[in-house]
Amino acid sequence: MAYRGSNPLPGAILLVTHVRHISLKKVEMASSATRTAEKRTTITLREKLFTVAQWLQLPRLLFTVLNMVPSHPFLGYFHGLEEIDAIHQLFGDKTEEVLRNLQVQFIRIAGYMGVNPSNGNLIINPNYLNSGEELDIYLDLIHELVHVKQRMEGKPLFDNHYKYVERPTEIEAYHHTVEEAKKLGLSNEKICRYLKTEWMSEDDLRQLAKNFEVDCP
Repeated sequence: MAYRGSNPLPGAILLVTHVRHISLKKVEMASSATRTAEKRTTITLREKLFTVAQWLQLPRLLFTVLNMVPSHPFLGYFHGLEEIDAIHQLFGDKTEEVLRNLQVQFIRIAGYMGVNPSNGNLIINPNYLNSGEELDIYLDLIHELVHVKQRMEGKPLFDNHYKYVERPTEIEAYHHTVEEAKKLGLSNEKICRYLKTEWMSEDDLRQLAKNFEVDCP
């Protein structure tokens, strides 16, 4: 997931793309100034935590600890995804069943979004929902739902034999995301901005983007 600029949404969060309407149940909101300060802090902290966690190979331990955080029905917060073609391509006739059974945990230090490999829950940082760009959130949901499917198929989500941009599960997830971005008419520049993460070098970005015939400078 990418390093996004802030775009605070007032009141209840409403995610609306030009050709899709997905409503998000209200999540606790901070003031705009507080969100901006929190974003800067969490980005710096997230970079450090990610580096340390990767070095110590702690992701699975971290997610096990996160199992203690309360979970909520995914469809209690996200409505309309079951009607989107990009999601149906993943789960087919089981789309509604999968989304109905999916649980979500809101954790402020969880970066953007992720999937807990120990229980399959979707993990989302509410700060990101409150301040992230609407289209980025939508694309991230597609990306993470690919990981949900991969876990259902028994694929390892954190295979340390590969670096991030070479990991088969990540390439598959980004493939679905980039295809949807292209269908929405995003330019190469905007797709590159979306693909760029804090833990990805410029060379890594270009390597990842080539898998999808996207040219990143």
